[in-house]
Amino acid sequence: MTKKTACVFGASGGIGAALVAQLAARDDIAIVHAGARRQVDGGAKVRPFRFDLLDEASIQDAAQGMADNPPDLVIVATGVLAFEGGAGPEKSLKAIDPAAMAQMLAVNTIGPAVIAKHMLPLLPRDHRGVFAALSARVGSIGDNRLGGWHSYRASKAALNMLLRNFAIELRRTHKEAIVVGLHPGTVDTALSHPFQRNVPEGQLTTPQQAATNLLSVIDGLTAAQSGDVFAWDGEPIPF
Repeated sequence: MTKKTACVFGASGGIGAALVAQLAARDDIAIVHAGARRQVDGGAKVRPFRFDLLDEASIQDAAQGMADNPPDLVIVATGVLAFEGGAGPEKSLKAIDPAAMAQMLAVNTIGPAVIAKHMLPLLPRDHRGVFAALSARVGSIGDNRLGGWHSYRASKAALNMLLRNFAIELRRTHKEAIVVGLHPGTVDTALSHPFQRNVPEGQLTTPQQAATNLLSVIDGLTAAQSGDVFAWDGEPIPF
């Protein structure tokens, strides 16, 4: 069995930390690069690195540090739903604040795009490689029935479009590469905590279960599915 290298951006978050732990426990994974703003702890397989989602130089340095042992799997487990001290997702257009919207797009859209800019070229050209970024069902335009949450929805819809663009561009040089968005469901993390009161019973999952679900989806993907967005159970989500 040829062992692989994985990389998780956002390794200090609930889902990110669970992904790092589960990847490190797998027999087919030799190294897990684990990136966060602060140093993360890990076992013998984990290689911590620091990066700032809003600082391209730090992302470029991280990518260069992996060039000698490039990853077969890259997962971007970053994202924000509401900012500390903010009012949370907008319930109406009256609540739109240009600065808050720009900040949301910077974190949820531009940051992952910059990671893709520097990490996608490192994916293998001669065998399967995966780049997956956490998205959200509410980023689907076709599935939008309730409206609201303008900045968050827009940031994830834009991310989904960029992932489709990247998939189209990458398949010209990396025939077996897969670029996808993943919706983890509603997970018991700091991101969802203020909004868990309205979650139906049985639909709130732990970070560990979310990581298991997401890795199962990733393991089943084929190159023909590159550019799409999938839910935690493997079902495609419309754009």
